[in-house]
Amino acid sequence: MRTSATITRPPTPVAIRMRRLVSLALVHAVLIGGAVFMLLPFVFMLTSAIKPPGEIFEATFRLWPRQFYGWQNFESALSTAPLLRFLLNGLIVCGGILVVQLLVAIPCAYALAKLKFPGRPILFSLVLLGLCIPVQAPSLPLYIAFAELGILNTYLSMMMPFFLSVFAIFLFRQFFKSYPDEIIQAARLDGVGEFEIVWRIVVPSAWPAIAAFSIFSVVAHWNDLYWPLIVVSDTKLATPPLGMMYFADSELGSNYGALAAGATIITAPLVIAFLIARRHFIAGITMTGIK
Repeated sequence: MRTSATITRPPTPVAIRMRRLVSLALVHAVLIGGAVFMLLPFVFMLTSAIKPPGEIFEATFRLWPRQFYGWQNFESALSTAPLLRFLLNGLIVCGGILVVQLLVAIPCAYALAKLKFPGRPILFSLVLLGLCIPVQAPSLPLYIAFAELGILNTYLSMMMPFFLSVFAIFLFRQFFKSYPDEIIQAARLDGVGEFEIVWRIVVPSAWPAIAAFSIFSVVAHWNDLYWPLIVVSDTKLATPPLGMMYFADSELGSNYGALAAGATIITAPLVIAFLIARRHFIAGITMTGIK
């Protein structure tokens, strides 16, 4: 008996091209759908900031209002709540935290990546374990300690718990691992000290990682409501989320147009910062993720 063997023909170039187009179309459709889903709250916030109160919760959603009410909403938000003061407080807190985090994390990460000493794997394991500790866990002992020291209702009380960032140590350690050892050895032979190697040789090549971590740090602490709500009761020291909570409950009330305008003003610095540093942010995430 003869068995007829089925001959499978290779796909034609047209079929291959169609498959690629279909796969690309599906991938882009999923990405566009996710982007639209994430941008919808911002679109609603922006449109609410320029609408009169009667148009915000209408049954039919309109991107552009029938009556432009943006100037009144922004004027009401700026006159009712000291938003500029909240923005200044946010800049002070986020900037202070970021500077100290970089000053502490970069030498620690360099030591874990390039220096050989007993117990280095154990220390790195402790860093990884530190990533698993939620910020709420040490809140009570930190509050009691700050109360005993008398530093509640200060900028320092909002910044001090975040001066040491285990995430920054982990991120920079992963980046420094790929730095050529030959350059560091050559610098040591020339009599350059370790701290000088870190700040003058290694750090200039780590700007993508620094930019990526800076975005993470600033966004996290700019939007932080939990810790400032615990240690701050003076509205003059309120960060943007805490300040908006105070005035949303007391003065702005049900004026959702002014609330949306205030939220737009508070969100704008983060969007601008990300747009400025987006290339370094993407490069830092990509380069540290490969290692």
